[in-house]
Amino acid sequence: MVGEKMDYIQVGKIINTHGIKGEIKIYPLTDDIHRFDGLKIAYLGDDKIKVEIERVKHHKDTILLKLREFSNINEILPYKGEYLYIDEEDKVTLPEDHFFLFDIIGCTVFTKEGEKVGIISQVIQSASNDIYVVRDDKKNKEYLIPAVKEFFISVDIGDKRIVIDPIEGMIE
Repeated sequence: MVGEKMDYIQVGKIINTHGIKGEIKIYPLTDDIHRFDGLKIAYLGDDKIKVEIERVKHHKDTILLKLREFSNINEILPYKGEYLYIDEEDKVTLPEDHFFLFDIIGCTVFTKEGEKVGIISQVIQSASNDIYVVRDDKKNKEYLIPAVKEFFISVDIGDKRIVIDPIEGMIE
């Protein structure tokens, strides 16, 4: 519908072009690289230009996309460094106790005693588990909190509030 407000979710970053026929190389911002396989429509860049995905290929840890609207490298080159989005309605349903990165970033972290630790500023994705970077601006410190269930008492995405039970030395 014209004028309908949509919410968008970043699913990848355009890190380069591929070939001369307008393909793009995407760094996926998702745990499941196969998330792109069934994707038909996406939105390109800050202006959220609607694009139709013709083809998806997996290339090492990246995704190669062919978009119907672009037929040569010169047309797509200006979008290098931009993000690829989907409509929030198209996001996958996650299992219980799993969260989207964009939901975690910005959450305020507290200890079980109620002490504010800081705000999650980024998520580092590693082979074994994610690591939350928690920034305490008052103390000018950053803490690295492994995203391991044993450390987490509660996660309330709606209130952007996370309560942890840190081990000794984790937040000193």
